Amino acid sequence: MDWLHAVAGLFVGVMVGMTGVGGGSLMAPILILLFGVAPVTAVGTDLWFAAITKAVGGVVHHRHGGTEGGPDYEVIRRLCIGSLPAAIIVLLLLSQIDTHQVKSGFIMTALGVVLILTAIATLFRGRFHHWAVHARTDTAGRFLRYQAGLTVMAGAALGIMVTLTSVGAGALGATLLLLLYPLRMRLQKLIATDIVHAVPLTLVAGIGHLWIGNFNGMLLLNLLIGSIPGIIIGSMLASKVPEKVLQPLLAVVLIIAGWRLIA
Repeated sequence: MDWLHAVAGLFVGVMVGMTGVGGGSLMAPILILLFGVAPVTAVGTDLWFAAITKAVGGVVHHRHGGTEGGPDYEVIRRLCIGSLPAAIIVLLLLSQIDTHQVKSGFIMTALGVVLILTAIATLFRGRFHHWAVHARTDTAGRFLRYQAGLTVMAGAALGIMVTLTSVGAGALGATLLLLLYPLRMRLQKLIATDIVHAVPLTLVAGIGHLWIGNFNGMLLLNLLIGSIPGIIIGSMLASKVPEKVLQPLLAVVLIIAGWRLIA
């Protein structure tokens, strides 16, 4: 089974490199549905997978992004004010649930719902951005008044979703940033901000799941062996595969996986 885990990591790495969608959106359902990994272990291991890969990406964006394309640390601070306390609260609640079957069933349902939301965010991100630009232009005063508070609330929502499911820091996080900051960020800055915020969030959530006991170190190593070359391959193929074809296909896969987990 070890080489199959590496192949799964390779596949997810390629898809992340080509689409930018967070690895958790694909990795967690693959581990649960195809390999039969317990949901709590899949989520805990996937959080460490995300923390390591996003940390590498965050360093690259910090060093090479410059002023225009680098992460927006003010926005990251607002997101962390909401996401990190939310993650800790969820971890404390999970640690108090003794029945493994109940915990696994709850996490599977939450993961299924978040996957479907991720698919919707992937499909309609452009429309959401168009709507946000109009709202920002037409009601600028009101929009700016509530922007900081809404960012903290968005961070809290991401903290809950990521800690429960390991999914949400990628596509959903980027979509929320598009809605809240439609004029402030170019695409590169938005991606950099989303990735850098995900590093402390997935690390805190990953440490919590490790503390609870939801972690498989050998599984993580096998996934990383495949994912690292996969991300390189995917990044090289990104410009050659039409986004209009790939994104709907990815969204369909996420919807099917989400429905399988819920049903």
